[in-house]
Amino acid sequence: MSRLAWQDLPADTRAAALKHTGPFLTSADVTTGANSGVAVKAYTTTGPVFIKGIPTDHRQVRTQRREANVNPYLPASAPKLLWHTQGGGWDLLGFELIDGSIADYTPGSPDLPLVVAALTELADTPCPDIPLLSLADRYAPYTSTPELFAGEVLLHTDMAPHNVLVDSTAHLIDWAWPTRGPAWADPAVWVGRLIEAGHPPEQAEQWAAKVTGFREADPHVLTAFAEANAHQWEEVRALEPRSLWKQRMATSAAVWRNHRRTLGLPTDA
Repeated sequence: MSRLAWQDLPADTRAAALKHTGPFLTSADVTTGANSGVAVKAYTTTGPVFIKGIPTDHRQVRTQRREANVNPYLPASAPKLLWHTQGGGWDLLGFELIDGSIADYTPGSPDLPLVVAALTELADTPCPDIPLLSLADRYAPYTSTPELFAGEVLLHTDMAPHNVLVDSTAHLIDWAWPTRGPAWADPAVWVGRLIEAGHPPEQAEQWAAKVTGFREADPHVLTAFAEANAHQWEEVRALEPRSLWKQRMATSAAVWRNHRRTLGLPTDA
């Protein structure tokens, strides 16, 4: 969706946030990310806060409600939700501010072990008994064997670099798609991002295998997921041919699928 500057929001929207934060001392609009209509780092009289928002009549407002619902159950490294409010036709979330840098996934990056640690922490986090998306349901249109993607682990499912902020720790942010599924899924999603960042598929899998769930996964199931994931990204590519990053991700997903095929592992995907 298009991104507005904080000062371009309705006065009633900004006032709703100020009830929680007090006056802003300084602020900076954030341009990264794809799931918000406004995003701002604010340093206020009550402390720093990251604010994101979506119009209440936009179909993606449900993603913010998912974030709010799952936040109490996230691992300690994830930013905590401080407040949730509405005003002036906007739905706003206020989070603990993580003033880190966007994760660097390129080969040799010092961020890679930190991402492994974050994925391991998430895998060790109990899956909450709340309504969540299902990985099997999400991938059902792209495979004949969605039951292979069932599981009871809490997943993030969007390992884009801008969804991981790094200081001395890697923090998983932007929980728009919290999902219930198998332990191998988040590192498997990360494989495509690593390939897009320049890793050959063998090396990307080596990094993913540092997370126990991926390392212990049935190789046939990983191949089935690589096939389904490539189908999904090919659909995205066809729907938005002018989006360069989506074109790159479709190519990366195909590279991983082709690598899995060379291993000679049959799949019904």
